[in-house]
Amino acid sequence: MSSTTTGGTETTPVLPIPLTATRVLVLAGAVGTIASGFLSWTWTADFPGDLTVTGYPGGLQWLTLTGALVTLVLALASHGVPGLRWTSPSGSNNGVLHAALGTAVTTWFTLIAISAELGGLANLEPGGWIAGATSLLALLGTLGLPLDRHPRGTGQGATRYLGLRLAKVDRPLPAVRELPSWVEVLLIVAAFAVGLYAITYGIDTDYGELFTGYLLLAGFTVAALTRSGLIARLRALTVKHRAVTTSAAFAAAAGFPFTQTSDQYTSVATNILIFATVALGLNIVVGLAGLLDLGYVAFLGVGAYAAALVSGSPASPIHVQFPFWAAMLTGAAVSIVFGVLIGAPTLRLRGDYLAIVTLGFGEIFRITMNNLNGTTGPKVTNGSNGIPRIPDLQILGFNLGEKHTVGGIELGRFSNYYLLMLLVTAFVVLVFARVGNSRIGRAWVAIREDETAAEAMGINGFRLKLLAFALGACLAGLAGTVQAHVSYTVTPDQYTFAEALPPNSAFLLAAVILGGMGTISGPLLGATLLFLIPKKLEFLSDYQLLAFGIALIVLMRVRPEGMIANRRRQLEFHEADIPAQASPGALLTKAGA
Repeated sequence: MSSTTTGGTETTPVLPIPLTATRVLVLAGAVGTIASGFLSWTWTADFPGDLTVTGYPGGLQWLTLTGALVTLVLALASHGVPGLRWTSPSGSNNGVLHAALGTAVTTWFTLIAISAELGGLANLEPGGWIAGATSLLALLGTLGLPLDRHPRGTGQGATRYLGLRLAKVDRPLPAVRELPSWVEVLLIVAAFAVGLYAITYGIDTDYGELFTGYLLLAGFTVAALTRSGLIARLRALTVKHRAVTTSAAFAAAAGFPFTQTSDQYTSVATNILIFATVALGLNIVVGLAGLLDLGYVAFLGVGAYAAALVSGSPASPIHVQFPFWAAMLTGAAVSIVFGVLIGAPTLRLRGDYLAIVTLGFGEIFRITMNNLNGTTGPKVTNGSNGIPRIPDLQILGFNLGEKHTVGGIELGRFSNYYLLMLLVTAFVVLVFARVGNSRIGRAWVAIREDETAAEAMGINGFRLKLLAFALGACLAGLAGTVQAHVSYTVTPDQYTFAEALPPNSAFLLAAVILGGMGTISGPLLGATLLFLIPKKLEFLSDYQLLAFGIALIVLMRVRPEGMIANRRRQLEFHEADIPAQASPGALLTKAGA
């Protein structure tokens, strides 16, 4: 038995944690699952990923192996192994449970997919059966672990998970030691490197089964790391070392094209950045000011059409070719004008009425672009044919449409536009961060929470809402100028409410809400997932939207405040989880006593 001391004063003793049978079961199951990844799971290479090789994992086997490895590390860390203690700062076995559950779900999804595509369980080799059995063994072992740690080490009480009464709470672990500053910096850099690899792996998945398994494992792994306290610790380190965090994040994002051998997946990443940037602009309107805009994609179209008309396209009736900076300013300026013109008469409405009017604006924009074809109206946009043959951008003599070699690595056309769009995204993030923390940003939040009370305190609600509308339109217009050159052609069908592939108004709004309203990283993550999921689930054919809808329902049930929510929304949605002694009423009662 050992004890901890603080300033020479002895505190609660920390008892050694016995290696129980359930913990041995978890460790044995995780090790067995790792070993199964090096065995053959099926006899034929017809299943994507070729799971017939013995001695080397392939395809979905890598996901199972990764999940089992995370389970093993967290199980050892929660047991108090000194070298791994930092991976589970909370010491909770909740992280082990989520990791084991994710491993089992991913493994059995693979086994079911093999059986469904190849025609029955007879197509499984012994390695597949071993993987299924050991992953379930580890999961059953975690159900016998105490999920919480009693503050006094008495082992009293019990906890529940999924309606099951589980083991008693565990004894406390020693506190996690503080790390030197240079080690904290290395951890931040390593975290972004792992994040870059994980995102690259998801974008580069070659077939739908692998992407589905990737989503399952990634979701449970993030939940496991959150429960173990590792993500909270990394978040605290990023706040402490902001400069290092910003540099590491930008370097990781900029390094993506250098990990690719072709432009096949860089084009996907470029469109994700466009989608994410527009979603971040919408987050100003919806997340900060609380204005429900259902026609926001029209501002993306305004910027794209304005840039297409002045960028030297042979189909443009204007017949001018502005340099890149002038075309971008033109798209942003025209979008601001439209934002003010549309916002001035409509922003006096609230709630559902405002949503209906903005939805109408989006449809009016699309119909107007169709009618400016020279027959039903002036010849400006060529109607449904759009403005094709938009030339590639040239910046300081650098043609983004040509291949260039940087550091011995050849960057294609989409890689060039990806790096350009990354700079635009960084600018939008900077604007959002500065505005959100300013006096105007706080006024927007006040309007969002209670407009009547905000106006009673002297805030000019209409003027500030119009400013939010104009700023959001400007940021969408900036993204539209780049999108016009990336896609070569601008047509009205690209800017609908929900009929086309993202970006459209419905997906943009979903990205903001699912990602986390009022945050920076939330819409970026939401836009990434909402662009990738429909694209990668094409193998489901007619059931694609059904699976997508089910995934959204489950996500909103589990995380109604968004995947990355700010503190206010977390408290709003989880008010019942706040301890009674921490509630304002209890504090007032205690103060009165």
